[in-house]
Amino acid sequence: MVKLNKIYTRTGDGGTAGLVDGSRVSKSSARLAAIGDVDEANSAIGLIIADVKEAHLKSELLLVQNELFDLGADLATPFDTEFEEHALRIIAAQVERIEHRIDHANADLEPLTSFILPSGSRLVASLHLARAVTRRAERSAVALRDGGEAVNPHALAYLNRLSDYLFVLARFVAAGEGGDVLWQPGATRGD
Repeated sequence: MVKLNKIYTRTGDGGTAGLVDGSRVSKSSARLAAIGDVDEANSAIGLIIADVKEAHLKSELLLVQNELFDLGADLATPFDTEFEEHALRIIAAQVERIEHRIDHANADLEPLTSFILPSGSRLVASLHLARAVTRRAERSAVALRDGGEAVNPHALAYLNRLSDYLFVLARFVAAGEGGDVLWQPGATRGD
């Protein structure tokens, strides 16, 4: 269990941060970039929750926020250390839960006939922003893996599905508000 009595420790003043295994890494490292981007996605979802009126959707997004903390812990725990046995890792069931939520939200939506703009109501635009931030978190986690660090494949899959889920939720909310704002290719070219 986490216990924080003191918020500042001064241990990061030199530009490093501690990981779960006690090791320290540069705050500019690929690992910290991925953790930070996951944190930013989580914060963007918090802003969405502030605008959501439907209790079920609010509850669902709070679950996602909790899972993103799990994912941050996963990224903050390097593989092949003595902490692996107790590491909090994203599991397949968490990815599958997001897939079920995508299928449920997408079931009654009209098929896409155009790309859509990340626009509409404040809530729809916020969902699209969180989707874009989640895609960045996914790219950062992939960069960590591509840089030679072991990354839980379920964590990568979770981020991929979460961005899809936020896209579908944006469409679901937009459908109740008059529909998606469609891209009109070359609309301002005057051809």
